[in-house]
Amino acid sequence: MNTKRFDDMYWWLGLAVIAAVLIYLLSPILTPFLLAAVLAYICNPLVNFLQRRKIPRTLGVVLAMLLLLGLAALFVLILLPVLHQQLVTLAERLPAYLDTIKSSILPGLHARFGLELQLDATSLAAALTENLPAAKDLAVKLLPSLKSGGLALIAFLMNLLLVPVVLFYFLRDWNGLIKRIEEIIPRGLHAEIAGLAAEIDRVLGEFLRGQISVMLLMSAYYAVALWLAGLDYAFPIAVLAGFLVFVPYLGMIVGLTLATLAGFLQFPDFIGLIPVWVAFAIGQALEGMVVTPWLVGERVGLHPVVVIFALLAFGQLFGFFGVLLALPASSALLVWLRHLRRRYMESAIYKS
Repeated sequence: MNTKRFDDMYWWLGLAVIAAVLIYLLSPILTPFLLAAVLAYICNPLVNFLQRRKIPRTLGVVLAMLLLLGLAALFVLILLPVLHQQLVTLAERLPAYLDTIKSSILPGLHARFGLELQLDATSLAAALTENLPAAKDLAVKLLPSLKSGGLALIAFLMNLLLVPVVLFYFLRDWNGLIKRIEEIIPRGLHAEIAGLAAEIDRVLGEFLRGQISVMLLMSAYYAVALWLAGLDYAFPIAVLAGFLVFVPYLGMIVGLTLATLAGFLQFPDFIGLIPVWVAFAIGQALEGMVVTPWLVGERVGLHPVVVIFALLAFGQLFGFFGVLLALPASSALLVWLRHLRRRYMESAIYKS
């Protein structure tokens, strides 16, 4: 290897180190830009399609963003009635629950442990009055953490509002940005990098199409399974659980929690919850062992340990949005690592 090759290698290595340091230092503000870039990558084919149909690109971008907004609004409209009805039902049944606690649970606690507990409005008011000073002291101690938590919430909302602005400009200028990036690639590396980019694009396309198919199929499964289990609001809970499967385990956890709460308010005892829990257990097994490998593919899939590490690493760097970006970014990184391994196996360093 000649001196020029060494100089080139160190130059690229230095650029990689600088880029990694900048990503780490700027991670708090990079989140909306990364999320907007992912959404732009997903929506760009639709905008290109509209542009080929003689629709101005800016108008196509607006239409694509309105479609995303409509899907988000539909998601919220599906979720809110479930939560609202559960809260209403809980408020209606709360007196009955209190009566059950007073007639069954409190006597049992007294008989077994000797505990004397009173559950009525007078005793609750007295307990609140007695502990009010301690509550004030606790609030004073928690005030700094509440302040920092409020600032974090404001930062999250600001990032969320920044996403559509950045997304609009990314989508409008996406093809031009890709062309400019392609122009600055060294000519000697152009063919290799273009091939690598094409492979990453193909893998990401397969990954995204596969994930959408998994979401639709799992939504249909949960709708049928929860309907057979006799659960009220089976359809909205199924749609929510199915659409959240793109974040590993989140769909199952959220869906199981909502279904358990709904079943707890609907069924007279825990026996009615067993079919609901069985439905989610079978659904998680089907998703992990059958549906995702079948629709996403083993070539695109990641090892479970890599999935856990990617979720933790991206979550640490970019917060909640990082969890959303973890799997597609890891799939793209996997292509690059395969390419790097192939180059290493062909190098003189390995063969020597």
